[in-house]
Amino acid sequence: MNICRTYKQRRKNVDAKRNNPAENIAERKIVVTRVFNAPRELVWEAWTNPKHVANWWGPNSFTTTIEKMDVRPGGVWKHVMHGPDDTDYPSSSVFKEVVKPECIVFSHGGSREGGPGVHFIATWTFEALDNKTRVTMRMVFDTAADRKTVVKEYNAIEGGNQTMDRYGKYVRKLSEQVA
Repeated sequence: MNICRTYKQRRKNVDAKRNNPAENIAERKIVVTRVFNAPRELVWEAWTNPKHVANWWGPNSFTTTIEKMDVRPGGVWKHVMHGPDDTDYPSSSVFKEVVKPECIVFSHGGSREGGPGVHFIATWTFEALDNKTRVTMRMVFDTAADRKTVVKEYNAIEGGNQTMDRYGKYVRKLSEQVA
């Protein structure tokens, strides 16, 4: 049984209960997809190994310090994104499901000090396509208002696209080192 599908179904059920009927899930999510020209195992390694993640996580011009990253169900991930204006954005997440090399689900509850404290569930899937990998990031916020906050205050859609682009460039670099 595919654990990620089971999780997605449970999540849909939870969402249905929590969901305000006036807000459908499309109003609460952000989805970013890319196809990387690298095998899934390498793409997975770049996402799950903290020494790699520090090289690509975050939008353009950001750097990231990984404080703790325990990629297993119940494991904690704490990191700080450092903005180009010297603002720090501490984040804290808990991994809910990890199915190597298919998917990672984590609950994100972090925010910068004094920030809005927005919570979301992130699901990253890694689909093998011959020697390529389709990576999809889905973030589902508790409310449409939370989604609007991060889009407006943090430019989250562009930031997600930039993060995925940086991830792809880093995977390409790793792939060239392995070849």
